[in-house]
Amino acid sequence: MAQLQQSIIRNRLLTSLSPDDFALVQPHLEAVTFELREHLFRADQTIAHVTFPEYGIASIVADTGEGRFEVGMVGSEGLVGTALVLGVDRTPHSCMVQAAGEAFRIGAGDLHAVMDQRPALRALLLRFVHTFIVQVSQTAYANAGYSIEERLARWLLMTHDRLEHDDMPLTHEFMSIMLGSRRPGVTIAVQMLESVGAIRATRGNITLRDREKLEQIAGQSYGFAEKEYSNVFQFPIKRER
Repeated sequence: MAQLQQSIIRNRLLTSLSPDDFALVQPHLEAVTFELREHLFRADQTIAHVTFPEYGIASIVADTGEGRFEVGMVGSEGLVGTALVLGVDRTPHSCMVQAAGEAFRIGAGDLHAVMDQRPALRALLLRFVHTFIVQVSQTAYANAGYSIEERLARWLLMTHDRLEHDDMPLTHEFMSIMLGSRRPGVTIAVQMLESVGAIRATRGNITLRDREKLEQIAGQSYGFAEKEYSNVFQFPIKRER
């Protein structure tokens, strides 16, 4: 990775590092690709790397007696493996790829070594951990107080933020897993969002047609965590149309 230049990186945490901090991290970064449904780590198993997505989305999922559901998602705005930043090498949650992509990763030992050397780098990563905790809390709030249609609208907005284009390769089955809801309920919610012109649904794909309408449907379930991220890092989750 000797030729890797900070200026060509898309991950916003890596681009936010000072040149000196990036120079320390750069030799340890490994370019990787990840495929749909691939696990970056599994529940209660040692987490070997922190991963910084460039493209694609990773979902943090909880497995319960009632099924699997998503508790948080990460794209190019952050990192996967927050437990390692906090000094813990495993978690009761798993990380599954929601949208295939590319990333850079750093081994746990190398990460801890550079964080020990560079307090400012540690502080930056901890700020992301804070924003991710806010996102997870907002997901719990949405699951407790909002309808399946509102929750789906929020989830599609968050996915759109990270995929950065209007066509999202999503099946009803996958959305039901991520939302922790039965597939028939998700199908009805998709039909409702389509009927008001917010999205267009085809086999294996959702196309966003009216983002403003989708935000109206999501209501206050969406936006709180995104605003906190912008406040902490002074730049928004990037959207390209």
